[in-house]
Amino acid sequence: MKKLHLFLLLLVVAGGLKAQDNTSSVKSGLQPREQKKSKPVTTLKAQEELENVYEREFSVGARLNSDGWSGFLEKGYRSSRTKVTFFQFEFAEKKDPKEDKKSGAIKGVDQYGFVYSEKPYIYGKQNNFYQVKIGIGQQRLIGGKANKNGVLVNAFYYGGLSIGLLKPYYVNVLDPNDGVTVKTIKYGESTIYNQAFLNRDKIIGGGGFGKGWGEVSVAPGVHAKTGLRFDWARFNEVVSALEVGVNAEYYTKDVAIMVNNDPKKFFFNAYIALQFGKRWNKKK
Repeated sequence: MKKLHLFLLLLVVAGGLKAQDNTSSVKSGLQPREQKKSKPVTTLKAQEELENVYEREFSVGARLNSDGWSGFLEKGYRSSRTKVTFFQFEFAEKKDPKEDKKSGAIKGVDQYGFVYSEKPYIYGKQNNFYQVKIGIGQQRLIGGKANKNGVLVNAFYYGGLSIGLLKPYYVNVLDPNDGVTVKTIKYGESTIYNQAFLNRDKIIGGGGFGKGWGEVSVAPGVHAKTGLRFDWARFNEVVSALEVGVNAEYYTKDVAIMVNNDPKKFFFNAYIALQFGKRWNKKK
């Protein structure tokens, strides 16, 4: 008889626990099956909102500088919750603010009635100035995102080596020796050609991008930059960032971009950049 009473008591307790569990489910607005379905969503939301602690990251980007443009590759290694060490490879072109691009001389009208002309040119340009840069820097977290729609804010500093490449700039002119022949020249060949190089009436058009690569000279230097990076990616494993900053460069020899401007060794600019990539954890 006691065993029967004990069995009935256990049934009552079990029924009460089941009823309590069902009541909790109803209060939360979810049936047991719905609760199971909601777990992945909850996990996903946590992944969106958790602090970024991925150990590796890689991204590509482009910069619009106040004196030109650049593209870059970046690899980062996280050493702590708030610090990332990164390496960059960058290719850039520096332009002079006084560059004045002109249309080439009109060649004629084709069979369809369209006017065609020589290649456009930049008046008074002496050299194209490109840079190949490598360097190392650090990002430091100064503002984490509170939720998936927040923005990570990092301050950074960076420095490295810069290899400046000076490519002579060519234009097509009427040869001053006969006034008829078209000749492709650069500045500095001779006095008579230097005069033709700066005479708008003699210039027909640009010499073309491929001209002058066999005469490139090298100007070694160093560079450094600092600024802020804003990462708005919804998921931490994705890099989607806007960067603003300032950049300084110094070269070991004078760089002449325009004929009528003094050559210089030191350059300073401001820039804005966009970069995109991914983050991951290294394999154990």
